Amino acid sequence: MKFLKTGRVCLITRGRFAGRKVVIIQPLDTGSRAMPFGHALVVGIERYPSQVTRRMGKAKQQKRSTIKPFIKQVNYTHLMPTRYTLDLENLRNVLSPDTFKEPSQREDAKKTVKKALEERYQSGKNRWFFTPLKF
Repeated sequence: MKFLKTGRVCLITRGRFAGRKVVIIQPLDTGSRAMPFGHALVVGIERYPSQVTRRMGKAKQQKRSTIKPFIKQVNYTHLMPTRYTLDLENLRNVLSPDTFKEPSQREDAKKTVKKALEERYQSGKNRWFFTPLKF
């Protein structure tokens, strides 16, 4: 049964981003020539937004609401799926496995992802995704 589908929120269990939440953008079950195993193209949050209170000014609230994203191809064995989903269909057109070939493409993709995630955070939807894990 295929459960690692587009939009599924997962946790990364190994590596530099272990314990971070990610969203699957494109699952690649059969693998590719460069990565001959099942893996997924994921978007995650490297630096979560800080807590914001009403007493803070607008500029401080804006600064503390910034998100630093990352884009990565992750082996299925290093992903732990959750029950949550996050709809980021607009990013599917921007991101592909070819995004990793040139650094300039990767940086442009990261800017697009940052804009989409911050927009989602400001709307107040999917609050659980934008809070760091406590363990």
